[in-house]
Amino acid sequence: MNILSIQSWVAYGHVGNASAIFPLQRLGAEVWGINTVQFSNHTGYGAWRGQVFGAGLIGDCVQGIEERGVLPSCDAVLSGYMGDAAIGEAILEAVARVKRANPQALWCCDPVIGDVGRGVFVRPGIPEFFRDRALPEADIATPNRFELEYLTGIEARTVEDTKRAISALQAMGPRCVLVTSLEAGSGEGEIGMMAAEGGRFWRLSTPLLPLGVNGAGDAVAALFLFHRLKTGEAGTALSAAASSIFGVLRRTAEAGSREILTVAAQEEFVLPSRAFAALPA
Repeated sequence: MNILSIQSWVAYGHVGNASAIFPLQRLGAEVWGINTVQFSNHTGYGAWRGQVFGAGLIGDCVQGIEERGVLPSCDAVLSGYMGDAAIGEAILEAVARVKRANPQALWCCDPVIGDVGRGVFVRPGIPEFFRDRALPEADIATPNRFELEYLTGIEARTVEDTKRAISALQAMGPRCVLVTSLEAGSGEGEIGMMAAEGGRFWRLSTPLLPLGVNGAGDAVAALFLFHRLKTGEAGTALSAAASSIFGVLRRTAEAGSREILTVAAQEEFVLPSRAFAALPA
């Protein structure tokens, strides 16, 4: 399995490609990582150093990969945090190049816009890019609850409202959707996820852990894409991704770490210590 991943990079910690690439590699995928930014650490700390890369650099890297003659073997493109709206055009061109070489390749777009409590935290133009340009072309989308509501204008307060919002998002383009950070349908002290494809919906809940970290959503998107590619089944992919990320986050909470233990808890990616079954919704 070969995946082209276009996301941010941090020297310290785990977000963007620094959160997504290693789990994919641990599961056996080859990952061609292209970084949209190079920061010292993720922005959740409130202070960081580094720079946002230009769209030209991303285009050059994709062209260089294409010149190696390997794009026909690329199974999917994974994209996340962009840093600047202009980078979006480079991502669209990258997806187009891959799909010209391999029409069966999928684009998994993680529309990183914001979160509950923080609101929109990306630069102007990025939310509009996701809504108007990216999602109509994407095969898979992995928003959190805030992003689902922002993009569709539908509040996901109940299971049925969430299903309606997901259907509205699918109507915008992506046939397969994973939504994280859901409260609808979850019990007290739990947090949920829901996946949908082909008119079917699946959901599950995991215990809500006492921690505040960044990068878990980036890992979930990568894990979901991997297992969806491997099994062809969104429900199975949801179960596998949720089980793995819960195990990693449980280990992180037990250690009291500010960063997710992507390396120390890596066995959770391969053999989760606790399995959560996705049920029809």
